Amino acid sequence: MRTRLPSMTSLRAFEAAARHLSFTRAAVELNLTQTAISHQIRNLEELLGTKLFVRNGNAVTLTEVANGYLQSVRNALVEISAATDMAADRNDENVLTLQCLGTFAIKRLVPVLHLFQARYPSISLRLRTVQSFESNMPHDFDLAVWHGSGDWPGVTVDKLGEEQVFPVCSPRLLAERGKLETPADLSNHTVIRTVSLILRDEWPFWLETAGVRDISFGAELTCDYLITSMQAAVDGLGVVLGRSGVVGPDLASGRLVEPFSVRARSNFGYYLVTPLRTAKLRKVQLFRRWLLEQVNQTARTARELPGLTAAE
Repeated sequence: MRTRLPSMTSLRAFEAAARHLSFTRAAVELNLTQTAISHQIRNLEELLGTKLFVRNGNAVTLTEVANGYLQSVRNALVEISAATDMAADRNDENVLTLQCLGTFAIKRLVPVLHLFQARYPSISLRLRTVQSFESNMPHDFDLAVWHGSGDWPGVTVDKLGEEQVFPVCSPRLLAERGKLETPADLSNHTVIRTVSLILRDEWPFWLETAGVRDISFGAELTCDYLITSMQAAVDGLGVVLGRSGVVGPDLASGRLVEPFSVRARSNFGYYLVTPLRTAKLRKVQLFRRWLLEQVNQTARTARELPGLTAAE
């Protein structure tokens, strides 16, 4: 079977020309001549055995084949660029790559990253936000924040607080939709559920802890990401099961309130994950020490505030 592998120059010329719909603008962007762009496009068309552009005077449009080919080329260029940066930075003591689940990144990490930057200005951060992960994926990061039980192979873990789950909602919801004095009142409200690759829906677990049986929610709204579920609750769409590992800022600001006093201790939680190959790097040790300090400081503050727990 013949393997057709175009040159990187041809692919970059095609992507730029397709994006601008102009060989001239592609040439300016890539610091090449227009003739060079045309030559690279022609090489690619010969390899594919088909035309990629239709030329009408000074204007060009994409053929049907080119439209289908373009997205794959773009994805490949992005992947190659990211992999190249990763390989180049892997042994750079001044660049730290952190993979972080989206909700934790937005709610807990990003708001305090300036403190790390102020303390260690020589370390540049590469924050890679993800919404799911698999423990057997390549550990192409220096550190990560994952959610689960913490029993992943090939890494060391630091648990970022004990996690509790409990219902939260917008104050506006209570004002507009009526009281939530007991868990049984959920039968008159919309409940927001999160169905995710990494987060289990722990509503049944919380209801059991609260001693509530055979309840039917007024309605249900299902979201695929926790951050979406939490925002839906902030906007008054329903009652969501908050996780103490990430809901603290919204409770502290008053965007969300906790209507009940019942909390269930989850079997899962957020963990700082360190691949064995990076554990001894100075940049990794500095960030690990700093993040655990932040978690402990937040825990101390939480114990002093009503309605917040140490895990928040």
